Amino acid sequence: MLKITPDEVNLISRYIHRVSGILLDQTKAYLIESRLGRLVEEMGLSSYRALYEKVRFDGSKTLERKIIDAITTNETLFFRDASPFQLLQHKILPDLIDRRSGKSSGLLPISIRIWSAGCSTGQEVYSIAIVLKELLPDLRKFSIKLLGTDISDSAVAQASYGQYSKFEIERGLPRDKLLKYFNANGNHWKVKDEIRAMATFKKQNLMESFLGLGRFDIIFCRNVAIYFTLEDRKKLFEKIANSLEGDGYLIIGASESLTGICSRFEPKRHLKSVFYQLRE
Repeated sequence: MLKITPDEVNLISRYIHRVSGILLDQTKAYLIESRLGRLVEEMGLSSYRALYEKVRFDGSKTLERKIIDAITTNETLFFRDASPFQLLQHKILPDLIDRRSGKSSGLLPISIRIWSAGCSTGQEVYSIAIVLKELLPDLRKFSIKLLGTDISDSAVAQASYGQYSKFEIERGLPRDKLLKYFNANGNHWKVKDEIRAMATFKKQNLMESFLGLGRFDIIFCRNVAIYFTLEDRKKLFEKIANSLEGDGYLIIGASESLTGICSRFEPKRHLKSVFYQLRE
């Protein structure tokens, strides 16, 4: 595979940061080679600099989308880190529904809006949908909007299609839930229509405006901001704060913290799990 020079690492990493917010440095030269090397070869280019020059003048953005698809980490699995889903099922949703029920006349369905920011190929979104389905047997009493967004076109396309390989299914999905909520499709498993219909997927660059997304009761943004600079993380969580209802909930990765990043959020604990709410 074609080796990348230090100057090319700087060039490519600056470009990737500009279009996606993802931070790469000289220590990630191997990652750039492994993710973009094949693209360079397929295009018959002689260097990574040539790839950069080509994407600069690609008005169609087709090459930019290919680079983003290649460089983004689609590392995800169903019910990844069980704690957030237990927190959702046993604490957040019951509390939220109690408050919303108290404000409701009983004539209109109770609104629940959930956003998975950086949803990759959709496993987190469908895990949330399964929790909702099991906790709320009669979904007609609720108006549920479950949105998954990702910067990668290919990830959003797979999430929308809702089909997974045996390997992807076996990573985190209990067999009882597999048989209940998925249909076998050759060597793959496809999410059943009743679960698929609960979710919407769209492309969203978290470095860009959230205008048009609306406000949410619950936002999952797990293991996404770890790829951003401190300054970009501050901007991201400020925008997330503006997208969250006043009594809403934010769930981030188990190894992440908002200390020194966004003072508008207050950490709260339930059993072994930490979640965030806006300070009053």
